[in-house]
Amino acid sequence: MRRLDRWLGLPISAALTLVRKVEDVIRQEPAGPPRRILFVKLVEQGATVVALPAFRRTVEMAGPDNVFIVVFAQNRSILDILAVIPPANVITIRSTGLGVCAIDTIRAIRRMRREKIDTAVDFEFFSRFSGALTYLSGARRRVGFHSFAGEAGYRGDLMTHRIAYNFALHASQIYRVLVEVLTMRPDELPAIDYRAADEQTEPSFRPGPAEVREVKALLRSKLGRASIPPLVLLNANSGDLLPLRRWPGERYVLLAERLLERFPHVTIAFTGSREEQEDAERLVTLIDSERCISVAGHTTLRQLLVLYGLAEILVTNDSGPAHYASLTSIDVIALFGPETPAVFGPRSPRSHIVWAGLACSPCVNAFNQRVTTCTNNLCMQRITIDEVFATVCHVYALRHKVTRLAQFNEQPAMELVL
Repeated sequence: MRRLDRWLGLPISAALTLVRKVEDVIRQEPAGPPRRILFVKLVEQGATVVALPAFRRTVEMAGPDNVFIVVFAQNRSILDILAVIPPANVITIRSTGLGVCAIDTIRAIRRMRREKIDTAVDFEFFSRFSGALTYLSGARRRVGFHSFAGEAGYRGDLMTHRIAYNFALHASQIYRVLVEVLTMRPDELPAIDYRAADEQTEPSFRPGPAEVREVKALLRSKLGRASIPPLVLLNANSGDLLPLRRWPGERYVLLAERLLERFPHVTIAFTGSREEQEDAERLVTLIDSERCISVAGHTTLRQLLVLYGLAEILVTNDSGPAHYASLTSIDVIALFGPETPAVFGPRSPRSHIVWAGLACSPCVNAFNQRVTTCTNNLCMQRITIDEVFATVCHVYALRHKVTRLAQFNEQPAMELVL
């Protein structure tokens, strides 16, 4: 996808920019507020969770029936879980092959134009493909990031509302700014008279009773017993698209062994996708404990969120699960390295960040298309087992202190006296 965005995106962006300049002579920006709003958010389901406050704000502005989104098909499932944009308004593009992607892109453009979209917002950071889609949607009001001084590479001049990327804001604030800009005049920009709030993600995922029973049945099957003990989840994330974000799998093994020794009543469960199943099971084999299991490859995304709600703590590399988990009651310990938690950290009061903060970190960002020449992720290697173990112990103790306090406060006054 990156190669296509580079080699095809450059000439397409240049050609569409010429068309746009001619079009501007004969067409004007639509009058009045945005009525039919489209988001272009193709990849990264975790980032889609981060954008939730911006989606909700847009629904407030235009109503749910007038909000649309175009997304790669494999990333649609998180939108169904968030349930903020109507399923019928989710436009998907398959990326399983160049021909399939091209056909679906044409279909998506036709659908967007049929919907009479008047406003399109590009939620991708300096992607040429998403910029082209934003323009081809037919929207006459288009919001997106612009490379004013070549800071992120050429992507044409396709937006009516050109925004400078602010690297000091968290991604959730950046998405919210893009939405607030919808009501501003293009000649006011790139100055933006808006102060982005620091919004936290609260638990919003509510599984049905049947879903909870299903996940509990899976756990009982894996554990070989009827009762489900306290769970600590480990997401080694071996199939990550950005391998530099991985904490070494051997350290997850040593962490699990120390946690099993420290908490005799706790069970460790490794999570992951089907592509990560084999590696997760290998790590479980190395640990060699009946209190350590793998559910990698055995859960859908919804079932994974149900599992988060049943567990105590999730330890994960910087990846989508850190953000999915913020929709549930679990505490998340996220390990950061090549990217900065100041921009991409999960927004939850139950998030706990471990970051070495080396001088070379972060090395991937919006300005370099998240591509780095680094092949030695010292930023992850410098995160020690002792540090992560101590964080897990602290969070676990804090969770159970709060639980005991809540139970104490719920007891009748007479019982307390006795």
